[in-house]
Amino acid sequence: MKILLSEYAVSTGMGGTYLIEGRAMLHTLASSFSRLGHEVTYTSAGPTIEHGSPVASTEEDIKEILEKQAKDCDAALVIAPEELLAEITAIIDDNTLNLGCTSDCVAICSDKLECTRKLENTSVPVPETYSSDQSIPEGKRWVIKPRNGCASEDTFVAHDPILKEEQIATEYIEGEHLSVSLICGKETLPLTVNKQMIDIDPDKDDSSVEYCGCTTPYPTDRKQELYETAIEATRMLECNGYTGVDIVLGDRPYVIDINPRPTTSLVGITKIMDREIAELLIANALGETLPQVNITGNYSFTKEELI
Repeated sequence: MKILLSEYAVSTGMGGTYLIEGRAMLHTLASSFSRLGHEVTYTSAGPTIEHGSPVASTEEDIKEILEKQAKDCDAALVIAPEELLAEITAIIDDNTLNLGCTSDCVAICSDKLECTRKLENTSVPVPETYSSDQSIPEGKRWVIKPRNGCASEDTFVAHDPILKEEQIATEYIEGEHLSVSLICGKETLPLTVNKQMIDIDPDKDDSSVEYCGCTTPYPTDRKQELYETAIEATRMLECNGYTGVDIVLGDRPYVIDINPRPTTSLVGITKIMDREIAELLIANALGETLPQVNITGNYSFTKEELI
């Protein structure tokens, strides 16, 4: 098959955390598809990776490039910041086989307020969440974050927050910062529970929340509880393909965010999984039965080690 991959930071010349994590994910995916003999094309504003053929792109023309390339490919997968992902995914939906979540699903998951409101009406535990037009109860710690955003950008702890229009406040939950990685579709295949390395001082006002790395798999006797929560949440939102569910494990597994796209945890998972992620994504998109996956050993990385 001819596979189109597009990671927004690589495609448009973004820097910082977006490029570090984005390039690592792109390399992981392209390597897997290439090992299975697929022809890989990826969009790039300059950076190159070991596998696949780059197609020149910029922030100004990435949408036009994707539409043109998607029509010439058998399947595609895109990764982008949450506020841009739905629009870019819609291009893939309209022009080829999408190996990830639909644009409708992405639009809901990327809006952290709407996503939480939908899950509040289910049995999935979520933290109390408030928008800028609501009164926030006093006497609690809150995590302030953009309503649309990823990679812990502009996220911090506050005790008596005053929200800007596009910010939300979620109750600070004491517990372990974890994530669950799944392949979602006709059937749901949980892959791993991951330990997220998060730098945060919950007692300090304006303490930033920073993602620093990952350990996978994370051993816990509550794995089944975590899997069940993540599966229910992703089914309610009709996720498809690789999806990451961020959870704080306290008295219950509280779903914090749902990432409707490959996440950085994938870099570690593919090191210890006995199946190619490309095999799982294609089989899932075609509605085929997913093979059994075995995880052997564990893998840890810091964000700096991804450079």
